[in-house]
Amino acid sequence: MRQKLYNFTTRSIKLFFYFLFTLAFIFALTSPNLILGDNHINGIGTTIVTTVILIIAFAIGLTLYISPGAQHLAHRVFIEQRWHTATYCFLLAIFVQAFLITFIHPAIGFDTSAVHNAIRNPNTIANIGYFSVNPNNLDLLLIQHWVAQQFHQTSWLFFDIVTTFLVDLSAVLNILSIAAINKDRVPTGLYIHALWLVCFPSILVPYTDTWALPFVSAYLLCYCVTAYSTAPKLLKGITALLFGIFAVAAYFIKPSSLIPVIAIAIIEVIHLLLYPRKHQWWWIMLLAIFFVGSTAGSYHVEQQIVKNQTLIRIYSFRAKPMVHFINMGLSGHGGYNAHDSLVMVSTMSKKKRIAYSENSIKKRLKKMGPTGYLKFLFMKHRYNTADSSFGWAMQDDALVGNPPPTKKPGIRRTIQEFIYLYGNNLGDFRFMTQIWWVLGLGLILFAWRDNRKVLQVLRLAILGGFLFLLGFEGGRTRYLIQFLPVFLLLATLGFTAATQEFKHWFGWMGAASRPDKSSSSDPTSTKKPLESK
Repeated sequence: MRQKLYNFTTRSIKLFFYFLFTLAFIFALTSPNLILGDNHINGIGTTIVTTVILIIAFAIGLTLYISPGAQHLAHRVFIEQRWHTATYCFLLAIFVQAFLITFIHPAIGFDTSAVHNAIRNPNTIANIGYFSVNPNNLDLLLIQHWVAQQFHQTSWLFFDIVTTFLVDLSAVLNILSIAAINKDRVPTGLYIHALWLVCFPSILVPYTDTWALPFVSAYLLCYCVTAYSTAPKLLKGITALLFGIFAVAAYFIKPSSLIPVIAIAIIEVIHLLLYPRKHQWWWIMLLAIFFVGSTAGSYHVEQQIVKNQTLIRIYSFRAKPMVHFINMGLSGHGGYNAHDSLVMVSTMSKKKRIAYSENSIKKRLKKMGPTGYLKFLFMKHRYNTADSSFGWAMQDDALVGNPPPTKKPGIRRTIQEFIYLYGNNLGDFRFMTQIWWVLGLGLILFAWRDNRKVLQVLRLAILGGFLFLLGFEGGRTRYLIQFLPVFLLLATLGFTAATQEFKHWFGWMGAASRPDKSSSSDPTSTKKPLESK
């Protein structure tokens, strides 16, 4: 009976997850970013650069297909020597990042600019008004102001360097999480993360999305060490304490980045109720006490820091209510609505702001009707998931003043042509990153036979992120950045199952290889992790 109930629960989660995730994969696969040549949808087409790259890729693929010598060389370099090669690829990606931010470190607009301006002049009328209305960014301001004081730097270049360090730290922590579960998958993780790092221009955006990443990766690492590794119990107790600290830190920077914690709690409770381990109850209770205690203590400390801060005056009664973000999530593409935001800023009464948002929600839902609302959610999910650039250069003034590439020939201009909104090669950049995004989503999609508990946790975390963005402000894949550690871990840990499925569907290299021995690492599972068809 317990097994049946467990199977029903996990299969229900997988069914709901793969329904939304399959849609996301289709949206990415049909994205305008993959249009070759002139692009009449977004007006940013590819150039001869993409054509040359595709020809080179085709030539390499053809050579590998027909030449045993080339196959042997590739196997030796990327498989037999994978630890060395993957490490070099990862380090090369970091070098590419350093190269990028050295030549390109533009001022970023919108909320990022507001936080950056407040670091230097916190108590101007404009900054006081902004943070009173948007207190959710106050924690980021306090952190960035502290960092600026320690290094005596406030330039965009400095904060791009810090952001890049945080993103790379997130990648390293992800690799450690993979090692805690299955060391054999570390080279695969290094390859996947290296591709991500060179396709991620958001290192130029020192905002909550990127600054939350290392904390999300850190609490996921603590969870992996505590729940899946063979580490000593003392170390597991320490990671249980650190889990709560990092989870609270992620929450204060970006509250929605706590969704994977909820997924962990749900799966662990289900697992514990259906597969109780009486001889380990004392240990489970001790870990729970460590986690709850560190979470509560960290939350109290950080609340006090925010409450007693003297950097900037805040009039909390002007804060945007939560219902406002639900209301904005029902307008346009499901994202930012300038009119709704203006009403929140200009209306002094909190009750009136809430009443406006609630009435607006009712009107918008009534106007859509049930069928219209489902169509709206369908299109919003597309806008939430399809774009591989995570919203980079999707709007005017995303870069302050939206400058064109410099006219002076050189490396700086070449990079700007690929990165800036009016660059001639922006379409080429989006095409290449879109291929990476499709491949990454494909690895997750085709790993559906792998039923390990850790993969169920990661699937539920992504499902929670999808549902959150459908209900609140979304409309751009930028909001997925906070969940990238989950995507990257799931793509890496499910790699073996995905490649087996690829081989089955497309007949690659004959019969499917043997399952990954780590797939049976869940001691409570009574079924094969990779079920037979």
